[in-house]
Amino acid sequence: MTGAAHRYPIVLSDLSIEYPAHGASAAHVALHGISLRVAPGEVLGMLGSAGSGKSTLAKVLSGVAFEPRTGDVRPVITGGEATVLGHQLRGLPKRKVPEYRFHVGYLPQDAASSLPPDRTVAEIVGEPILERDRRYNRHALTNRVATMIDSVRLPLGMLDRFPYELSGGQRQRVALARALVLGPSVLIADEPTAGIDLTVRDAVAQLIRDLREQHTFSAIIISHDLPVLRRTADRIAVLDKGELAAIGTIDEVFDDPRHPYVMALAGALDAGHAVIDELDSGPLA
Repeated sequence: MTGAAHRYPIVLSDLSIEYPAHGASAAHVALHGISLRVAPGEVLGMLGSAGSGKSTLAKVLSGVAFEPRTGDVRPVITGGEATVLGHQLRGLPKRKVPEYRFHVGYLPQDAASSLPPDRTVAEIVGEPILERDRRYNRHALTNRVATMIDSVRLPLGMLDRFPYELSGGQRQRVALARALVLGPSVLIADEPTAGIDLTVRDAVAQLIRDLREQHTFSAIIISHDLPVLRRTADRIAVLDKGELAAIGTIDEVFDDPRHPYVMALAGALDAGHAVIDELDSGPLA
């Protein structure tokens, strides 16, 4: 698997992740024995039932899980390995986390609603650059931020606005610009179209597709919105109860479903459902 780790930006090899016991809560296994690879320039869509481990995987792969946060119970790799851009994440030294995160863009699930309310769009998008280098040339910073805002198809007049002055779709584009401003080689996006008006979802999906072609990054996009995945993903992986239930192109996965949860998803598609977040895990739910 070592050779594969050099050829593939993301390699999961028999990966297991759990949340340690804390207080009265017992340890909880979030992912068990996951193996998959994401090729250079590939977008892997990921979907699954609530509690299937999707967001936990996103936190680990993005490096957020390794940042010290007071009071947080953070997921821990307990088996196998996740290798991203040559970095083995199991036992990743704390001093290497900032360097790792420089190369991995992360769009968290609540990105649009959690933008700092007291900062302008320009400040929000430029923050990752200044976190890395406080002395970064201000003129270069202004140009870089403006370029990113333009690339997510927002007018430059929005640079001086605050999040409360923007629509949900505009805030999501700002969050995406922030995730990509450092020019990452990998993007982890957790529900990039959640909470966005239906008319804007297609635009955001097309935007991700266009940005991927411009920036040539690899990505994992977690979404319960199948039209979005069809627009953006080369393949999809389906998680259920912390295990990999299926992987392949959307047609491969749903034309011949073997796993009970995948059968349930295929049935929902046949019934005309495009958004499948209401499905329960289990046989033909």
